[in-house]
Parts: sequence; C-alpha cells; structure tokens
Amino acid sequence: MLAAGGSAVLLLAAFVFQALGYAPCAMCIWQRYPHGAAIAAGALLAVGLSPVGLMVIGAAAAATTSAIGVFHTGVERDWWQGPTSCTGSGLDLSNLSGSDLLPSASSGPSTLVMCDQVAWEFLTLSMASWNALWSAALVGLWLLAFAREWQHRQAQSTYSAT
Repeated sequence: MLAAGGSAVLLLAAFVFQALGYAPCAMCIWQRYPHGAAIAAGALLAVGLSPVGLMVIGAAAAATTSAIGVFHTGVERDWWQGPTSCTGSGLDLSNLSGSDLLPSASSGPSTLVMCDQVAWEFLTLSMASWNALWSAALVGLWLLAFAREWQHRQAQSTYSAT
C-alpha cells in the first residue's frame, strides 16, 4: 500500500508541475501510465484481492516507469537518441506546408514539448531523473512487501502441515 501511495504522490506531483506551467512531453506522459497501474494494484490490494500477484504487478509497473525515466534522462543528456516525434533530431519538414508549421489565428500556441529539453531540474536532476530514482525506490518497497507476504505464506503452510 505504501508503494502504491508513492506512485500516487509522484503522479500528483506531475500534475502539480503541469498546473504550474511545465507542460509534459510525450515521454513524460509515458511515465505516468505505469504509476496508474501501480495505484490500481494498490487499490485492489486494499479491497482484499490476492496480494502476491498484485505485488508483482506493482513492482513491474514501478520498474517500467523507472526504466522510462532512465531512458528519458538519457535523451535529455544526449546519451542516446530519443523518439523523433518529440526530439529535434529526426523531424522531416519537407512534406509540410507553411500553414502546417504556423498555428492559425484561431488556434493557441503550439503545444509540442521537446523530450530532449530539460524543463525543470533540482540538484542537477531533471523531473525524469527524479521519477526514475523515486520509482526505483518504489520497486524496492513492492519487492519487500512481496518477500514479506511470501514468507508469511511459507510460515502458514509450514504451520498447517504440522
């Protein structure tokens, strides 16, 4: 439950940053979906469904968002290329007209946020980096809960066998 709560806090923080004007890029959005899965696993645990499988799902979800965060950090730091749809490296403009490139008078400003640009950082770590680190800690919490549940089940089966 604590690990699911951690995912809820990280997801809420992402929405707070968005409300403060830090629009998310595509890879930022990708990092949110696994947090939703971890929160759902925690909610199902709270209603009493089988804990072992849900703990594995929670750990896998936290590991997934952490891995996406590491990948996103690498894109931001130019360690490797990111998807061409949200980085400046591969967009082919030759097939676009001038009107495709300029927002019309009726539309708002362009909402494309580049994945290879760091919008905010603290202690030299970007939001993607912080998500990767905190999510890795959540993986540890999920696995610790899994190990404790496993030990509890083993103790129960040993006790009932005697």
